[in-house]
Amino acid sequence: MRGWGVVVAQQFEIPLWVDLAATAAGAVQGAMFAAQFKDRRLDLLGVGIIGVVTGFGGGMLRDLLLNQVPAALQSNWYILVATGAALLGMLLQRLFSRINIAIVILDAVSLGLFCAIGVSKALSVGLPVVPSLFIGVVAAVGGGMLRDVLLGLPIGVMHVGSLYAVAAGVGALFLVGATASGADITVAGIGCVIVTTVIRLLAVRFGWSLPEQRALSTLRRLRRQRGGALD
Repeated sequence: MRGWGVVVAQQFEIPLWVDLAATAAGAVQGAMFAAQFKDRRLDLLGVGIIGVVTGFGGGMLRDLLLNQVPAALQSNWYILVATGAALLGMLLQRLFSRINIAIVILDAVSLGLFCAIGVSKALSVGLPVVPSLFIGVVAAVGGGMLRDVLLGLPIGVMHVGSLYAVAAGVGALFLVGATASGADITVAGIGCVIVTTVIRLLAVRFGWSLPEQRALSTLRRLRRQRGGALD
């Protein structure tokens, strides 16, 4: 711990192939999602762009916020892998839809990986805890947000039925807490991935979601009505 609210940590490093696998999983899911909208008449280039943005959009947002050259632009592999995975996801949409559980698991794991890398990278450059948590969540959900913006859709992470940001936030808190307690960054990072993945999968399995704003408003109105009746 250095000062109040600052945790000094090494960056959570993962092998390049794991990072590329996470990117590919995001690209496949993004392409499958885009290919569902037949009325939008997306061509191969359009689907490829959606897949690329979904695959490493969150990482690019992370690095831009940290004023660094995006990692996806420091290697030839990221764009190639994301583009290939996106086209594969579109061409084999029906096949991938049949193994949807595998895609859900890959998506949850990639969510945790991007979160762990984002938080640890922010901490390693000396950012305070709260901004580091924010960077981690943005890195985790940024690709999906950019995908929805490009498709002209409501941003999914902001609507009922999605615990992407919550899962990433809890995982990020675990990493910060473990690092502040003296845990090795690799152990803390793996723990972050596990926590984020488990929460996301449980949310999918049991339909967990945050309370809906409209539901809260209705509850307040009912309480006011009951209070008036008692008067």
